[in-house]
Amino acid sequence: MRIIGGKYKRRRFDVPKSFNARPTTDFAKENLFNVLAHLIDFEDAIALDLFAGTGSISVELISRGCKRVVAVEQRREHAGFIRSLARDLKEEDTLRVLQTDAFRYLRYEQSLPEFDFVFADPPYKLTEIAELPDLILASGRLKPNALIVVEHPQNYRFDQHLHFLQHREYGSVNFSFFTT
Repeated sequence: MRIIGGKYKRRRFDVPKSFNARPTTDFAKENLFNVLAHLIDFEDAIALDLFAGTGSISVELISRGCKRVVAVEQRREHAGFIRSLARDLKEEDTLRVLQTDAFRYLRYEQSLPEFDFVFADPPYKLTEIAELPDLILASGRLKPNALIVVEHPQNYRFDQHLHFLQHREYGSVNFSFFTT
């Protein structure tokens, strides 16, 4: 796993071979962050990384200057790995890792609106992918004008969604953008 840009640019981390995760490819991640650079001021942003997996997006957000990132990952081994990344980068105060189910977090954990940006990369086999944008929007966790990006397989189309902003496709990786 490689950090593409920011203060930790070119840093590499070895993901354990035992991980059952599909990290966003470097090609897709680089293109995504090129688009995001025109849509978000990272240095003022507080971000949420749902289904954080390897933590690749979380550490990319930290590297680019996000004030705080909350990574939500259900698997203990993955959450532990993301915590180790935060320790290695000395960013334990900036990167908070929650080992819990992303849907439970959105539905039941109550907090004030705090997030400027939400990235969700659910397992492609998950049947609730179509519900994710509405669930995130209804969570009460988003600041006005927040941006949401959902990574999904090509068989999902969100262009008729009320809050849909744009769609980007990089190989087999699809990103749909939404705004509040």
